[in-house]
Amino acid sequence: MIVPSRDNRESAEFLAHLLDLEVGEEWGPFIPVETRNGVRLDFATVPPQDLRLQHYCFLIPEDAFDAFFARLKETGVTYHADPQGRLLGELNHNHGGRGVYFLDPGGNGMEVITQPYEPQRRRPASW
Repeated sequence: MIVPSRDNRESAEFLAHLLDLEVGEEWGPFIPVETRNGVRLDFATVPPQDLRLQHYCFLIPEDAFDAFFARLKETGVTYHADPQGRLLGELNHNHGGRGVYFLDPGGNGMEVITQPYEPQRRRPASW
């Protein structure tokens, strides 16, 4: 999946750090980050006029959330509990888990949750 950004390296490193992932080697205009379930995000620098708010949601295990959240707070990025940004500095507890919204350096809307939206959906077996 191509993720547009103001600076591909900055955005890739930001997300990789938060989710405790590795940044792959640059190839062409892309800086890749692969998630633990095999989804590859290719960060690409695009002109500012081509940037549009995109939303990316990441499902992580409950036992990984505290470490992720500590890294998020260390960045100083503004976070909130709702997609509209009204519940500033709060987490949500939707679907019996925890979740948070924030913007990456490229202006993309990021969401990290510990429970899927659909209760019948199974969580990943391992992180």
